[in-house]
Amino acid sequence: MTGQARASRVAVLAEGGGPVDSGRIEVPPPGPGQILARTLLGGVCGTDVHLRRGDFALPFPVVLGHEGTGVVEELGAGVTHDAAGVELVPGDAVYWCPIPPCHRCYYCTVEKDFSSCPHGAWFHPADQPGWGSYADLVTLPSGMAVYRIPDGASPEAVIALGCALPAVLQGFDRAGLPGVVDSVVIQGAGPIGLSAVLVARQRGARTIVVIDQHENRLETARELGATATIPLSVDAERRRERVAELCGPRGPRLVVEAAGVLSAFGEGVDLAGHNGCYLLIGLWSGHGAASIDPTVVVHKNLRIVGSCYAQPEHYYRAMNLAARLERTIPLARIITHRFDVAEADAALDAVERGDAVKAVISPGEAKERES
Repeated sequence: MTGQARASRVAVLAEGGGPVDSGRIEVPPPGPGQILARTLLGGVCGTDVHLRRGDFALPFPVVLGHEGTGVVEELGAGVTHDAAGVELVPGDAVYWCPIPPCHRCYYCTVEKDFSSCPHGAWFHPADQPGWGSYADLVTLPSGMAVYRIPDGASPEAVIALGCALPAVLQGFDRAGLPGVVDSVVIQGAGPIGLSAVLVARQRGARTIVVIDQHENRLETARELGATATIPLSVDAERRRERVAELCGPRGPRLVVEAAGVLSAFGEGVDLAGHNGCYLLIGLWSGHGAASIDPTVVVHKNLRIVGSCYAQPEHYYRAMNLAARLERTIPLARIITHRFDVAEADAALDAVERGDAVKAVISPGEAKERES
């Protein structure tokens, strides 16, 4: 079918949120610099849940899905290699950074911070071909960072932590802690929290404490390397005492906010150790105001660092880290729920309820279950 337009099912979210509708668009052959791929797995992110709630204004109806792996169907004119210079041919599995930057603004050209590009976009209009992974087919635009998944690496391992692992890699970079990070407390055991467990382990942490309300996620955190877990059902004072018992009198060197819940902020400042760092990643999706005593920040010599999105380099590093770790760590088992494109609302429900550790859109999943 090379050179012909083809139909693709898409999961569409309206500007104001609400239920996800099923749609169908015609996808033309890729233009110059573009890549046409068939979706293998589209990660379901907590941000998608917030979008469905209407927590963030969208400029137009969009195709959901900013986490994706796919198989190359066609390469547009001029495309011979991926963004890392690896040869690319039809049939190759790929993983992409979902923000196509403009490559010409201050943030792109001076600060080299593509995630701050004011012209970048996570989503594309629903009536146009694009990179939203809640779809049968994706068109990856020219200028988007697309990487060939290494031979022997499974797409499941790469997508299991979706955009979370790149975001955490950037967060640890921004935290600027050199050498071994000996003790880490992680608020939340969704994909961001689980990614933080893996990265903390890579940084040599001897103590990795994870706090969450869902036992299925805490169990996964332990499988990935958490040395202790604390259920949220334990009251806040006892949580603080338990962290002190586990991390010692100096407290944790790093606290990672991975909960996306505003109430986590004050507790994170309280838990952070002297000369430590409080890294905020999950609260991209949290709105509102929280009060803290600034003298606590001063007396602890505490650094509070925010980290938003991730750079293409972090997607590349995340892909290769997942490829290496899956030899010894069952990353693919993080995926607990699979849904077809037409079942996007059910996928979002599973994530919102906390039933899923990680849910993915797997086009054709409904037919596979029936067979």
